[in-house]
Amino acid sequence: MRLADKVAIVTGGDSGIGQAITLEMARAGARLMIDYFGDEAPANALVEQIENFGGKAAAFSADVSKPDEVDSLVAQTVKHFGGLDILVNNAGIEQKHPFLEMPFEIYTKIIDINLTGVWLCSQRAAQQMVKQKRGGRIINISSVHEDLTMPTNAPYCASKGGVRMLMRTIAVELAPHGITVNDVCPGAVDTPMDAALKQDETKYEALLSEIPLHRMAKPQEIAELCVFLASEAAAYITASSYVIDGGMMQKSGSL
Repeated sequence: MRLADKVAIVTGGDSGIGQAITLEMARAGARLMIDYFGDEAPANALVEQIENFGGKAAAFSADVSKPDEVDSLVAQTVKHFGGLDILVNNAGIEQKHPFLEMPFEIYTKIIDINLTGVWLCSQRAAQQMVKQKRGGRIINISSVHEDLTMPTNAPYCASKGGVRMLMRTIAVELAPHGITVNDVCPGAVDTPMDAALKQDETKYEALLSEIPLHRMAKPQEIAELCVFLASEAAAYITASSYVIDGGMMQKSGSL
């Protein structure tokens, strides 16, 4: 098993892409701490699902933009599983408004969770990994929008662009400790969040027309890339962004 005996935190790990990552890492042998915020039922159901196939998991509620809650998340993970080897920064939000009409409080909330949250979780996780002296993996779920513009979504794009430079910079700083840091950059992913889009045939076809492979990604496909980056097979990979978008970035806006 590629992640046998490893301990992982997945932020926002109770739904969508995060849920897929949690399940794939558990199947690969990792012990999972599932970070969630809000309703505890989906996270607890996921823990039960993992335990039913012989995996090990626990759930913990933490707002990744709050330093004390991130400290508690890491501390509880170490207490429960004995250490920390993998962090997946998956928690994120977006809310679209035209730039001229974007409420400041929405901008602040997006940056707090999508960028500051990645900074906080990465720092606290890396401090624990350095203390353990056995290396580690930090994987950020970024987006094609760390490079690709998206009108009406400026704070989200800014946050993902920030995650890219944060990743590249801390990867250099953490390399002497054997800690790798990489971004996974999905395009369109078929999650429950996109259910309304899929029901609008015109919008859905417009989206698919921008993707050379003419389909959305499956959450499991994102998860499998994360498992690879967390494994020993990726030990020499750091400071890189891995685009997984069906070719979308090469075609978007070209029609």
